[in-house]
Amino acid sequence: MAKVIAEKVLDVVEAAAVAVKQVEIKYTKVMQNAAGNNVTVIDWVEVKQVDEAISQAEAELATCEAKVISLAEDIAAYKVIKG
Repeated sequence: MAKVIAEKVLDVVEAAAVAVKQVEIKYTKVMQNAAGNNVTVIDWVEVKQVDEAISQAEAELATCEAKVISLAEDIAAYKVIKG
């Protein structure tokens, strides 16, 4: 599933009330229309504060990096067994 990330543009009233920037994340997927052509459709939209988005992305990155290290260790163990 792909994502489209953009700064959330606030109107003047909202901007005065909110002092932090927000991001809008559109989760998309590719489907086929009636003619058989691939089209990208928005599955759902999420709006959050940019600091929260950064924190969540950094946490996910750390988790993925740990998984890569674990997989590298598994591969090394498999190669030892293989000989």
